[in-house]
Amino acid sequence: MAEADATARTALRAVAEARLWLGTPYIHQASCAGAGADCLGLIRGIWRKLYGAEPCALPAYSADWAEAGAGEVLQEAASTWLIAKATAPAIGDVLLFRMRDGGAAKHLGLQSATGRDARFIHAFSGHAVTESALTFPWARRIAARFSFPPI
Repeated sequence: MAEADATARTALRAVAEARLWLGTPYIHQASCAGAGADCLGLIRGIWRKLYGAEPCALPAYSADWAEAGAGEVLQEAASTWLIAKATAPAIGDVLLFRMRDGGAAKHLGLQSATGRDARFIHAFSGHAVTESALTFPWARRIAARFSFPPI
């Protein structure tokens, strides 16, 4: 039970941190609250707040990296550093999305509410970090769910 409590506390801390990033402009490869972030940069920034340094150095990536036949790079990385989930949606879940059928998973967000008013926080091109409704068009694109390791 103690691990479940630690996981829940970590999830709540992750969502609280993500909300501090709301309004941060979208900037490809950036990861600085208030200055700029892309979807991966938001998750990286949350990681740094929770654990300190990032777990590994991140190579530069192009905006179209997932279309270049790179395989499931983002899903493999998430599986390395986060905990894969097969349980019901929960606040604090890291969501991995496929933006088109048959395409590689290439977008990330953090679930901030569940149930009828499900929401997630993410950064996407042309917008700032925002909290969006997890509507059917978004939910059907979820390729995987992960949780941050408990602190």
